[in-house]
Amino acid sequence: MFKALAVTVSLILIPVFAVAAPPPQAGAAATGRGSTWNLPYAEKQAALTLMGHAEAGAEIYEARCAACHLPTGGGNPDGSTPRLAGQYTTVLIKQLADIRAGLRENPTMYPVAMSLADAQAIADLAAYIETLCIPRGAGQYEAPDAAKQIAYGKALFAEKCTLCHLPSGDGVKEKFYPVLAGQHYAYLLRQLVDIRDGRRGNAHPGMVKVVAKLNDVQLVALAAYQASLATRVRGWTLHPRLCQPD
Repeated sequence: MFKALAVTVSLILIPVFAVAAPPPQAGAAATGRGSTWNLPYAEKQAALTLMGHAEAGAEIYEARCAACHLPTGGGNPDGSTPRLAGQYTTVLIKQLADIRAGLRENPTMYPVAMSLADAQAIADLAAYIETLCIPRGAGQYEAPDAAKQIAYGKALFAEKCTLCHLPSGDGVKEKFYPVLAGQHYAYLLRQLVDIRDGRRGNAHPGMVKVVAKLNDVQLVALAAYQASLATRVRGWTLHPRLCQPD
């Protein structure tokens, strides 16, 4: 059983990355094990403090994001694109700015991120995404041993992840800890493996230390459990509802 899971992981996670030079402010290699994680460089700090305009962000999203992340912000359950709807603006801004700064290697997103005019455009885009209703459900781990893997992942999550991501998987907006609940299994798994293997340059150093000790089977279980966490309204102003069922 575990051998089969390992094969599944290897098939899903074929990394393809391009190298982007970090900005002068970074002073650290773009690697998970050497990153300063949340360095307060100028563009990111500006985007975090500017007022985002959702109407302007809607135009940016339609032109640059909707084709891959879908008009709903729901992403793709196959893990190629994450769900954006329901994610914190702080996290969205940090990831976009980090990609632009060369602190997170993402060859697919890099040209999109670089096409944004400035920090205001980043803030506008995040503001629009925050207005999207939160999709129900996510791409799940669907192997025959799903119940067993989710139970194992729940135990691992309680031991290793809840201090930052909370038992609900909701993370912490002010600390840039992302919402995991409602994210797609395949995307979560890909990010966990990339963090463990040093390919996610802007990962939190505490998380890098935790994930570096985990094997493929444990990462599968963690991702399976995280994806199973319920999508729910988290209480901030611009998210009044879950998306209505079709």
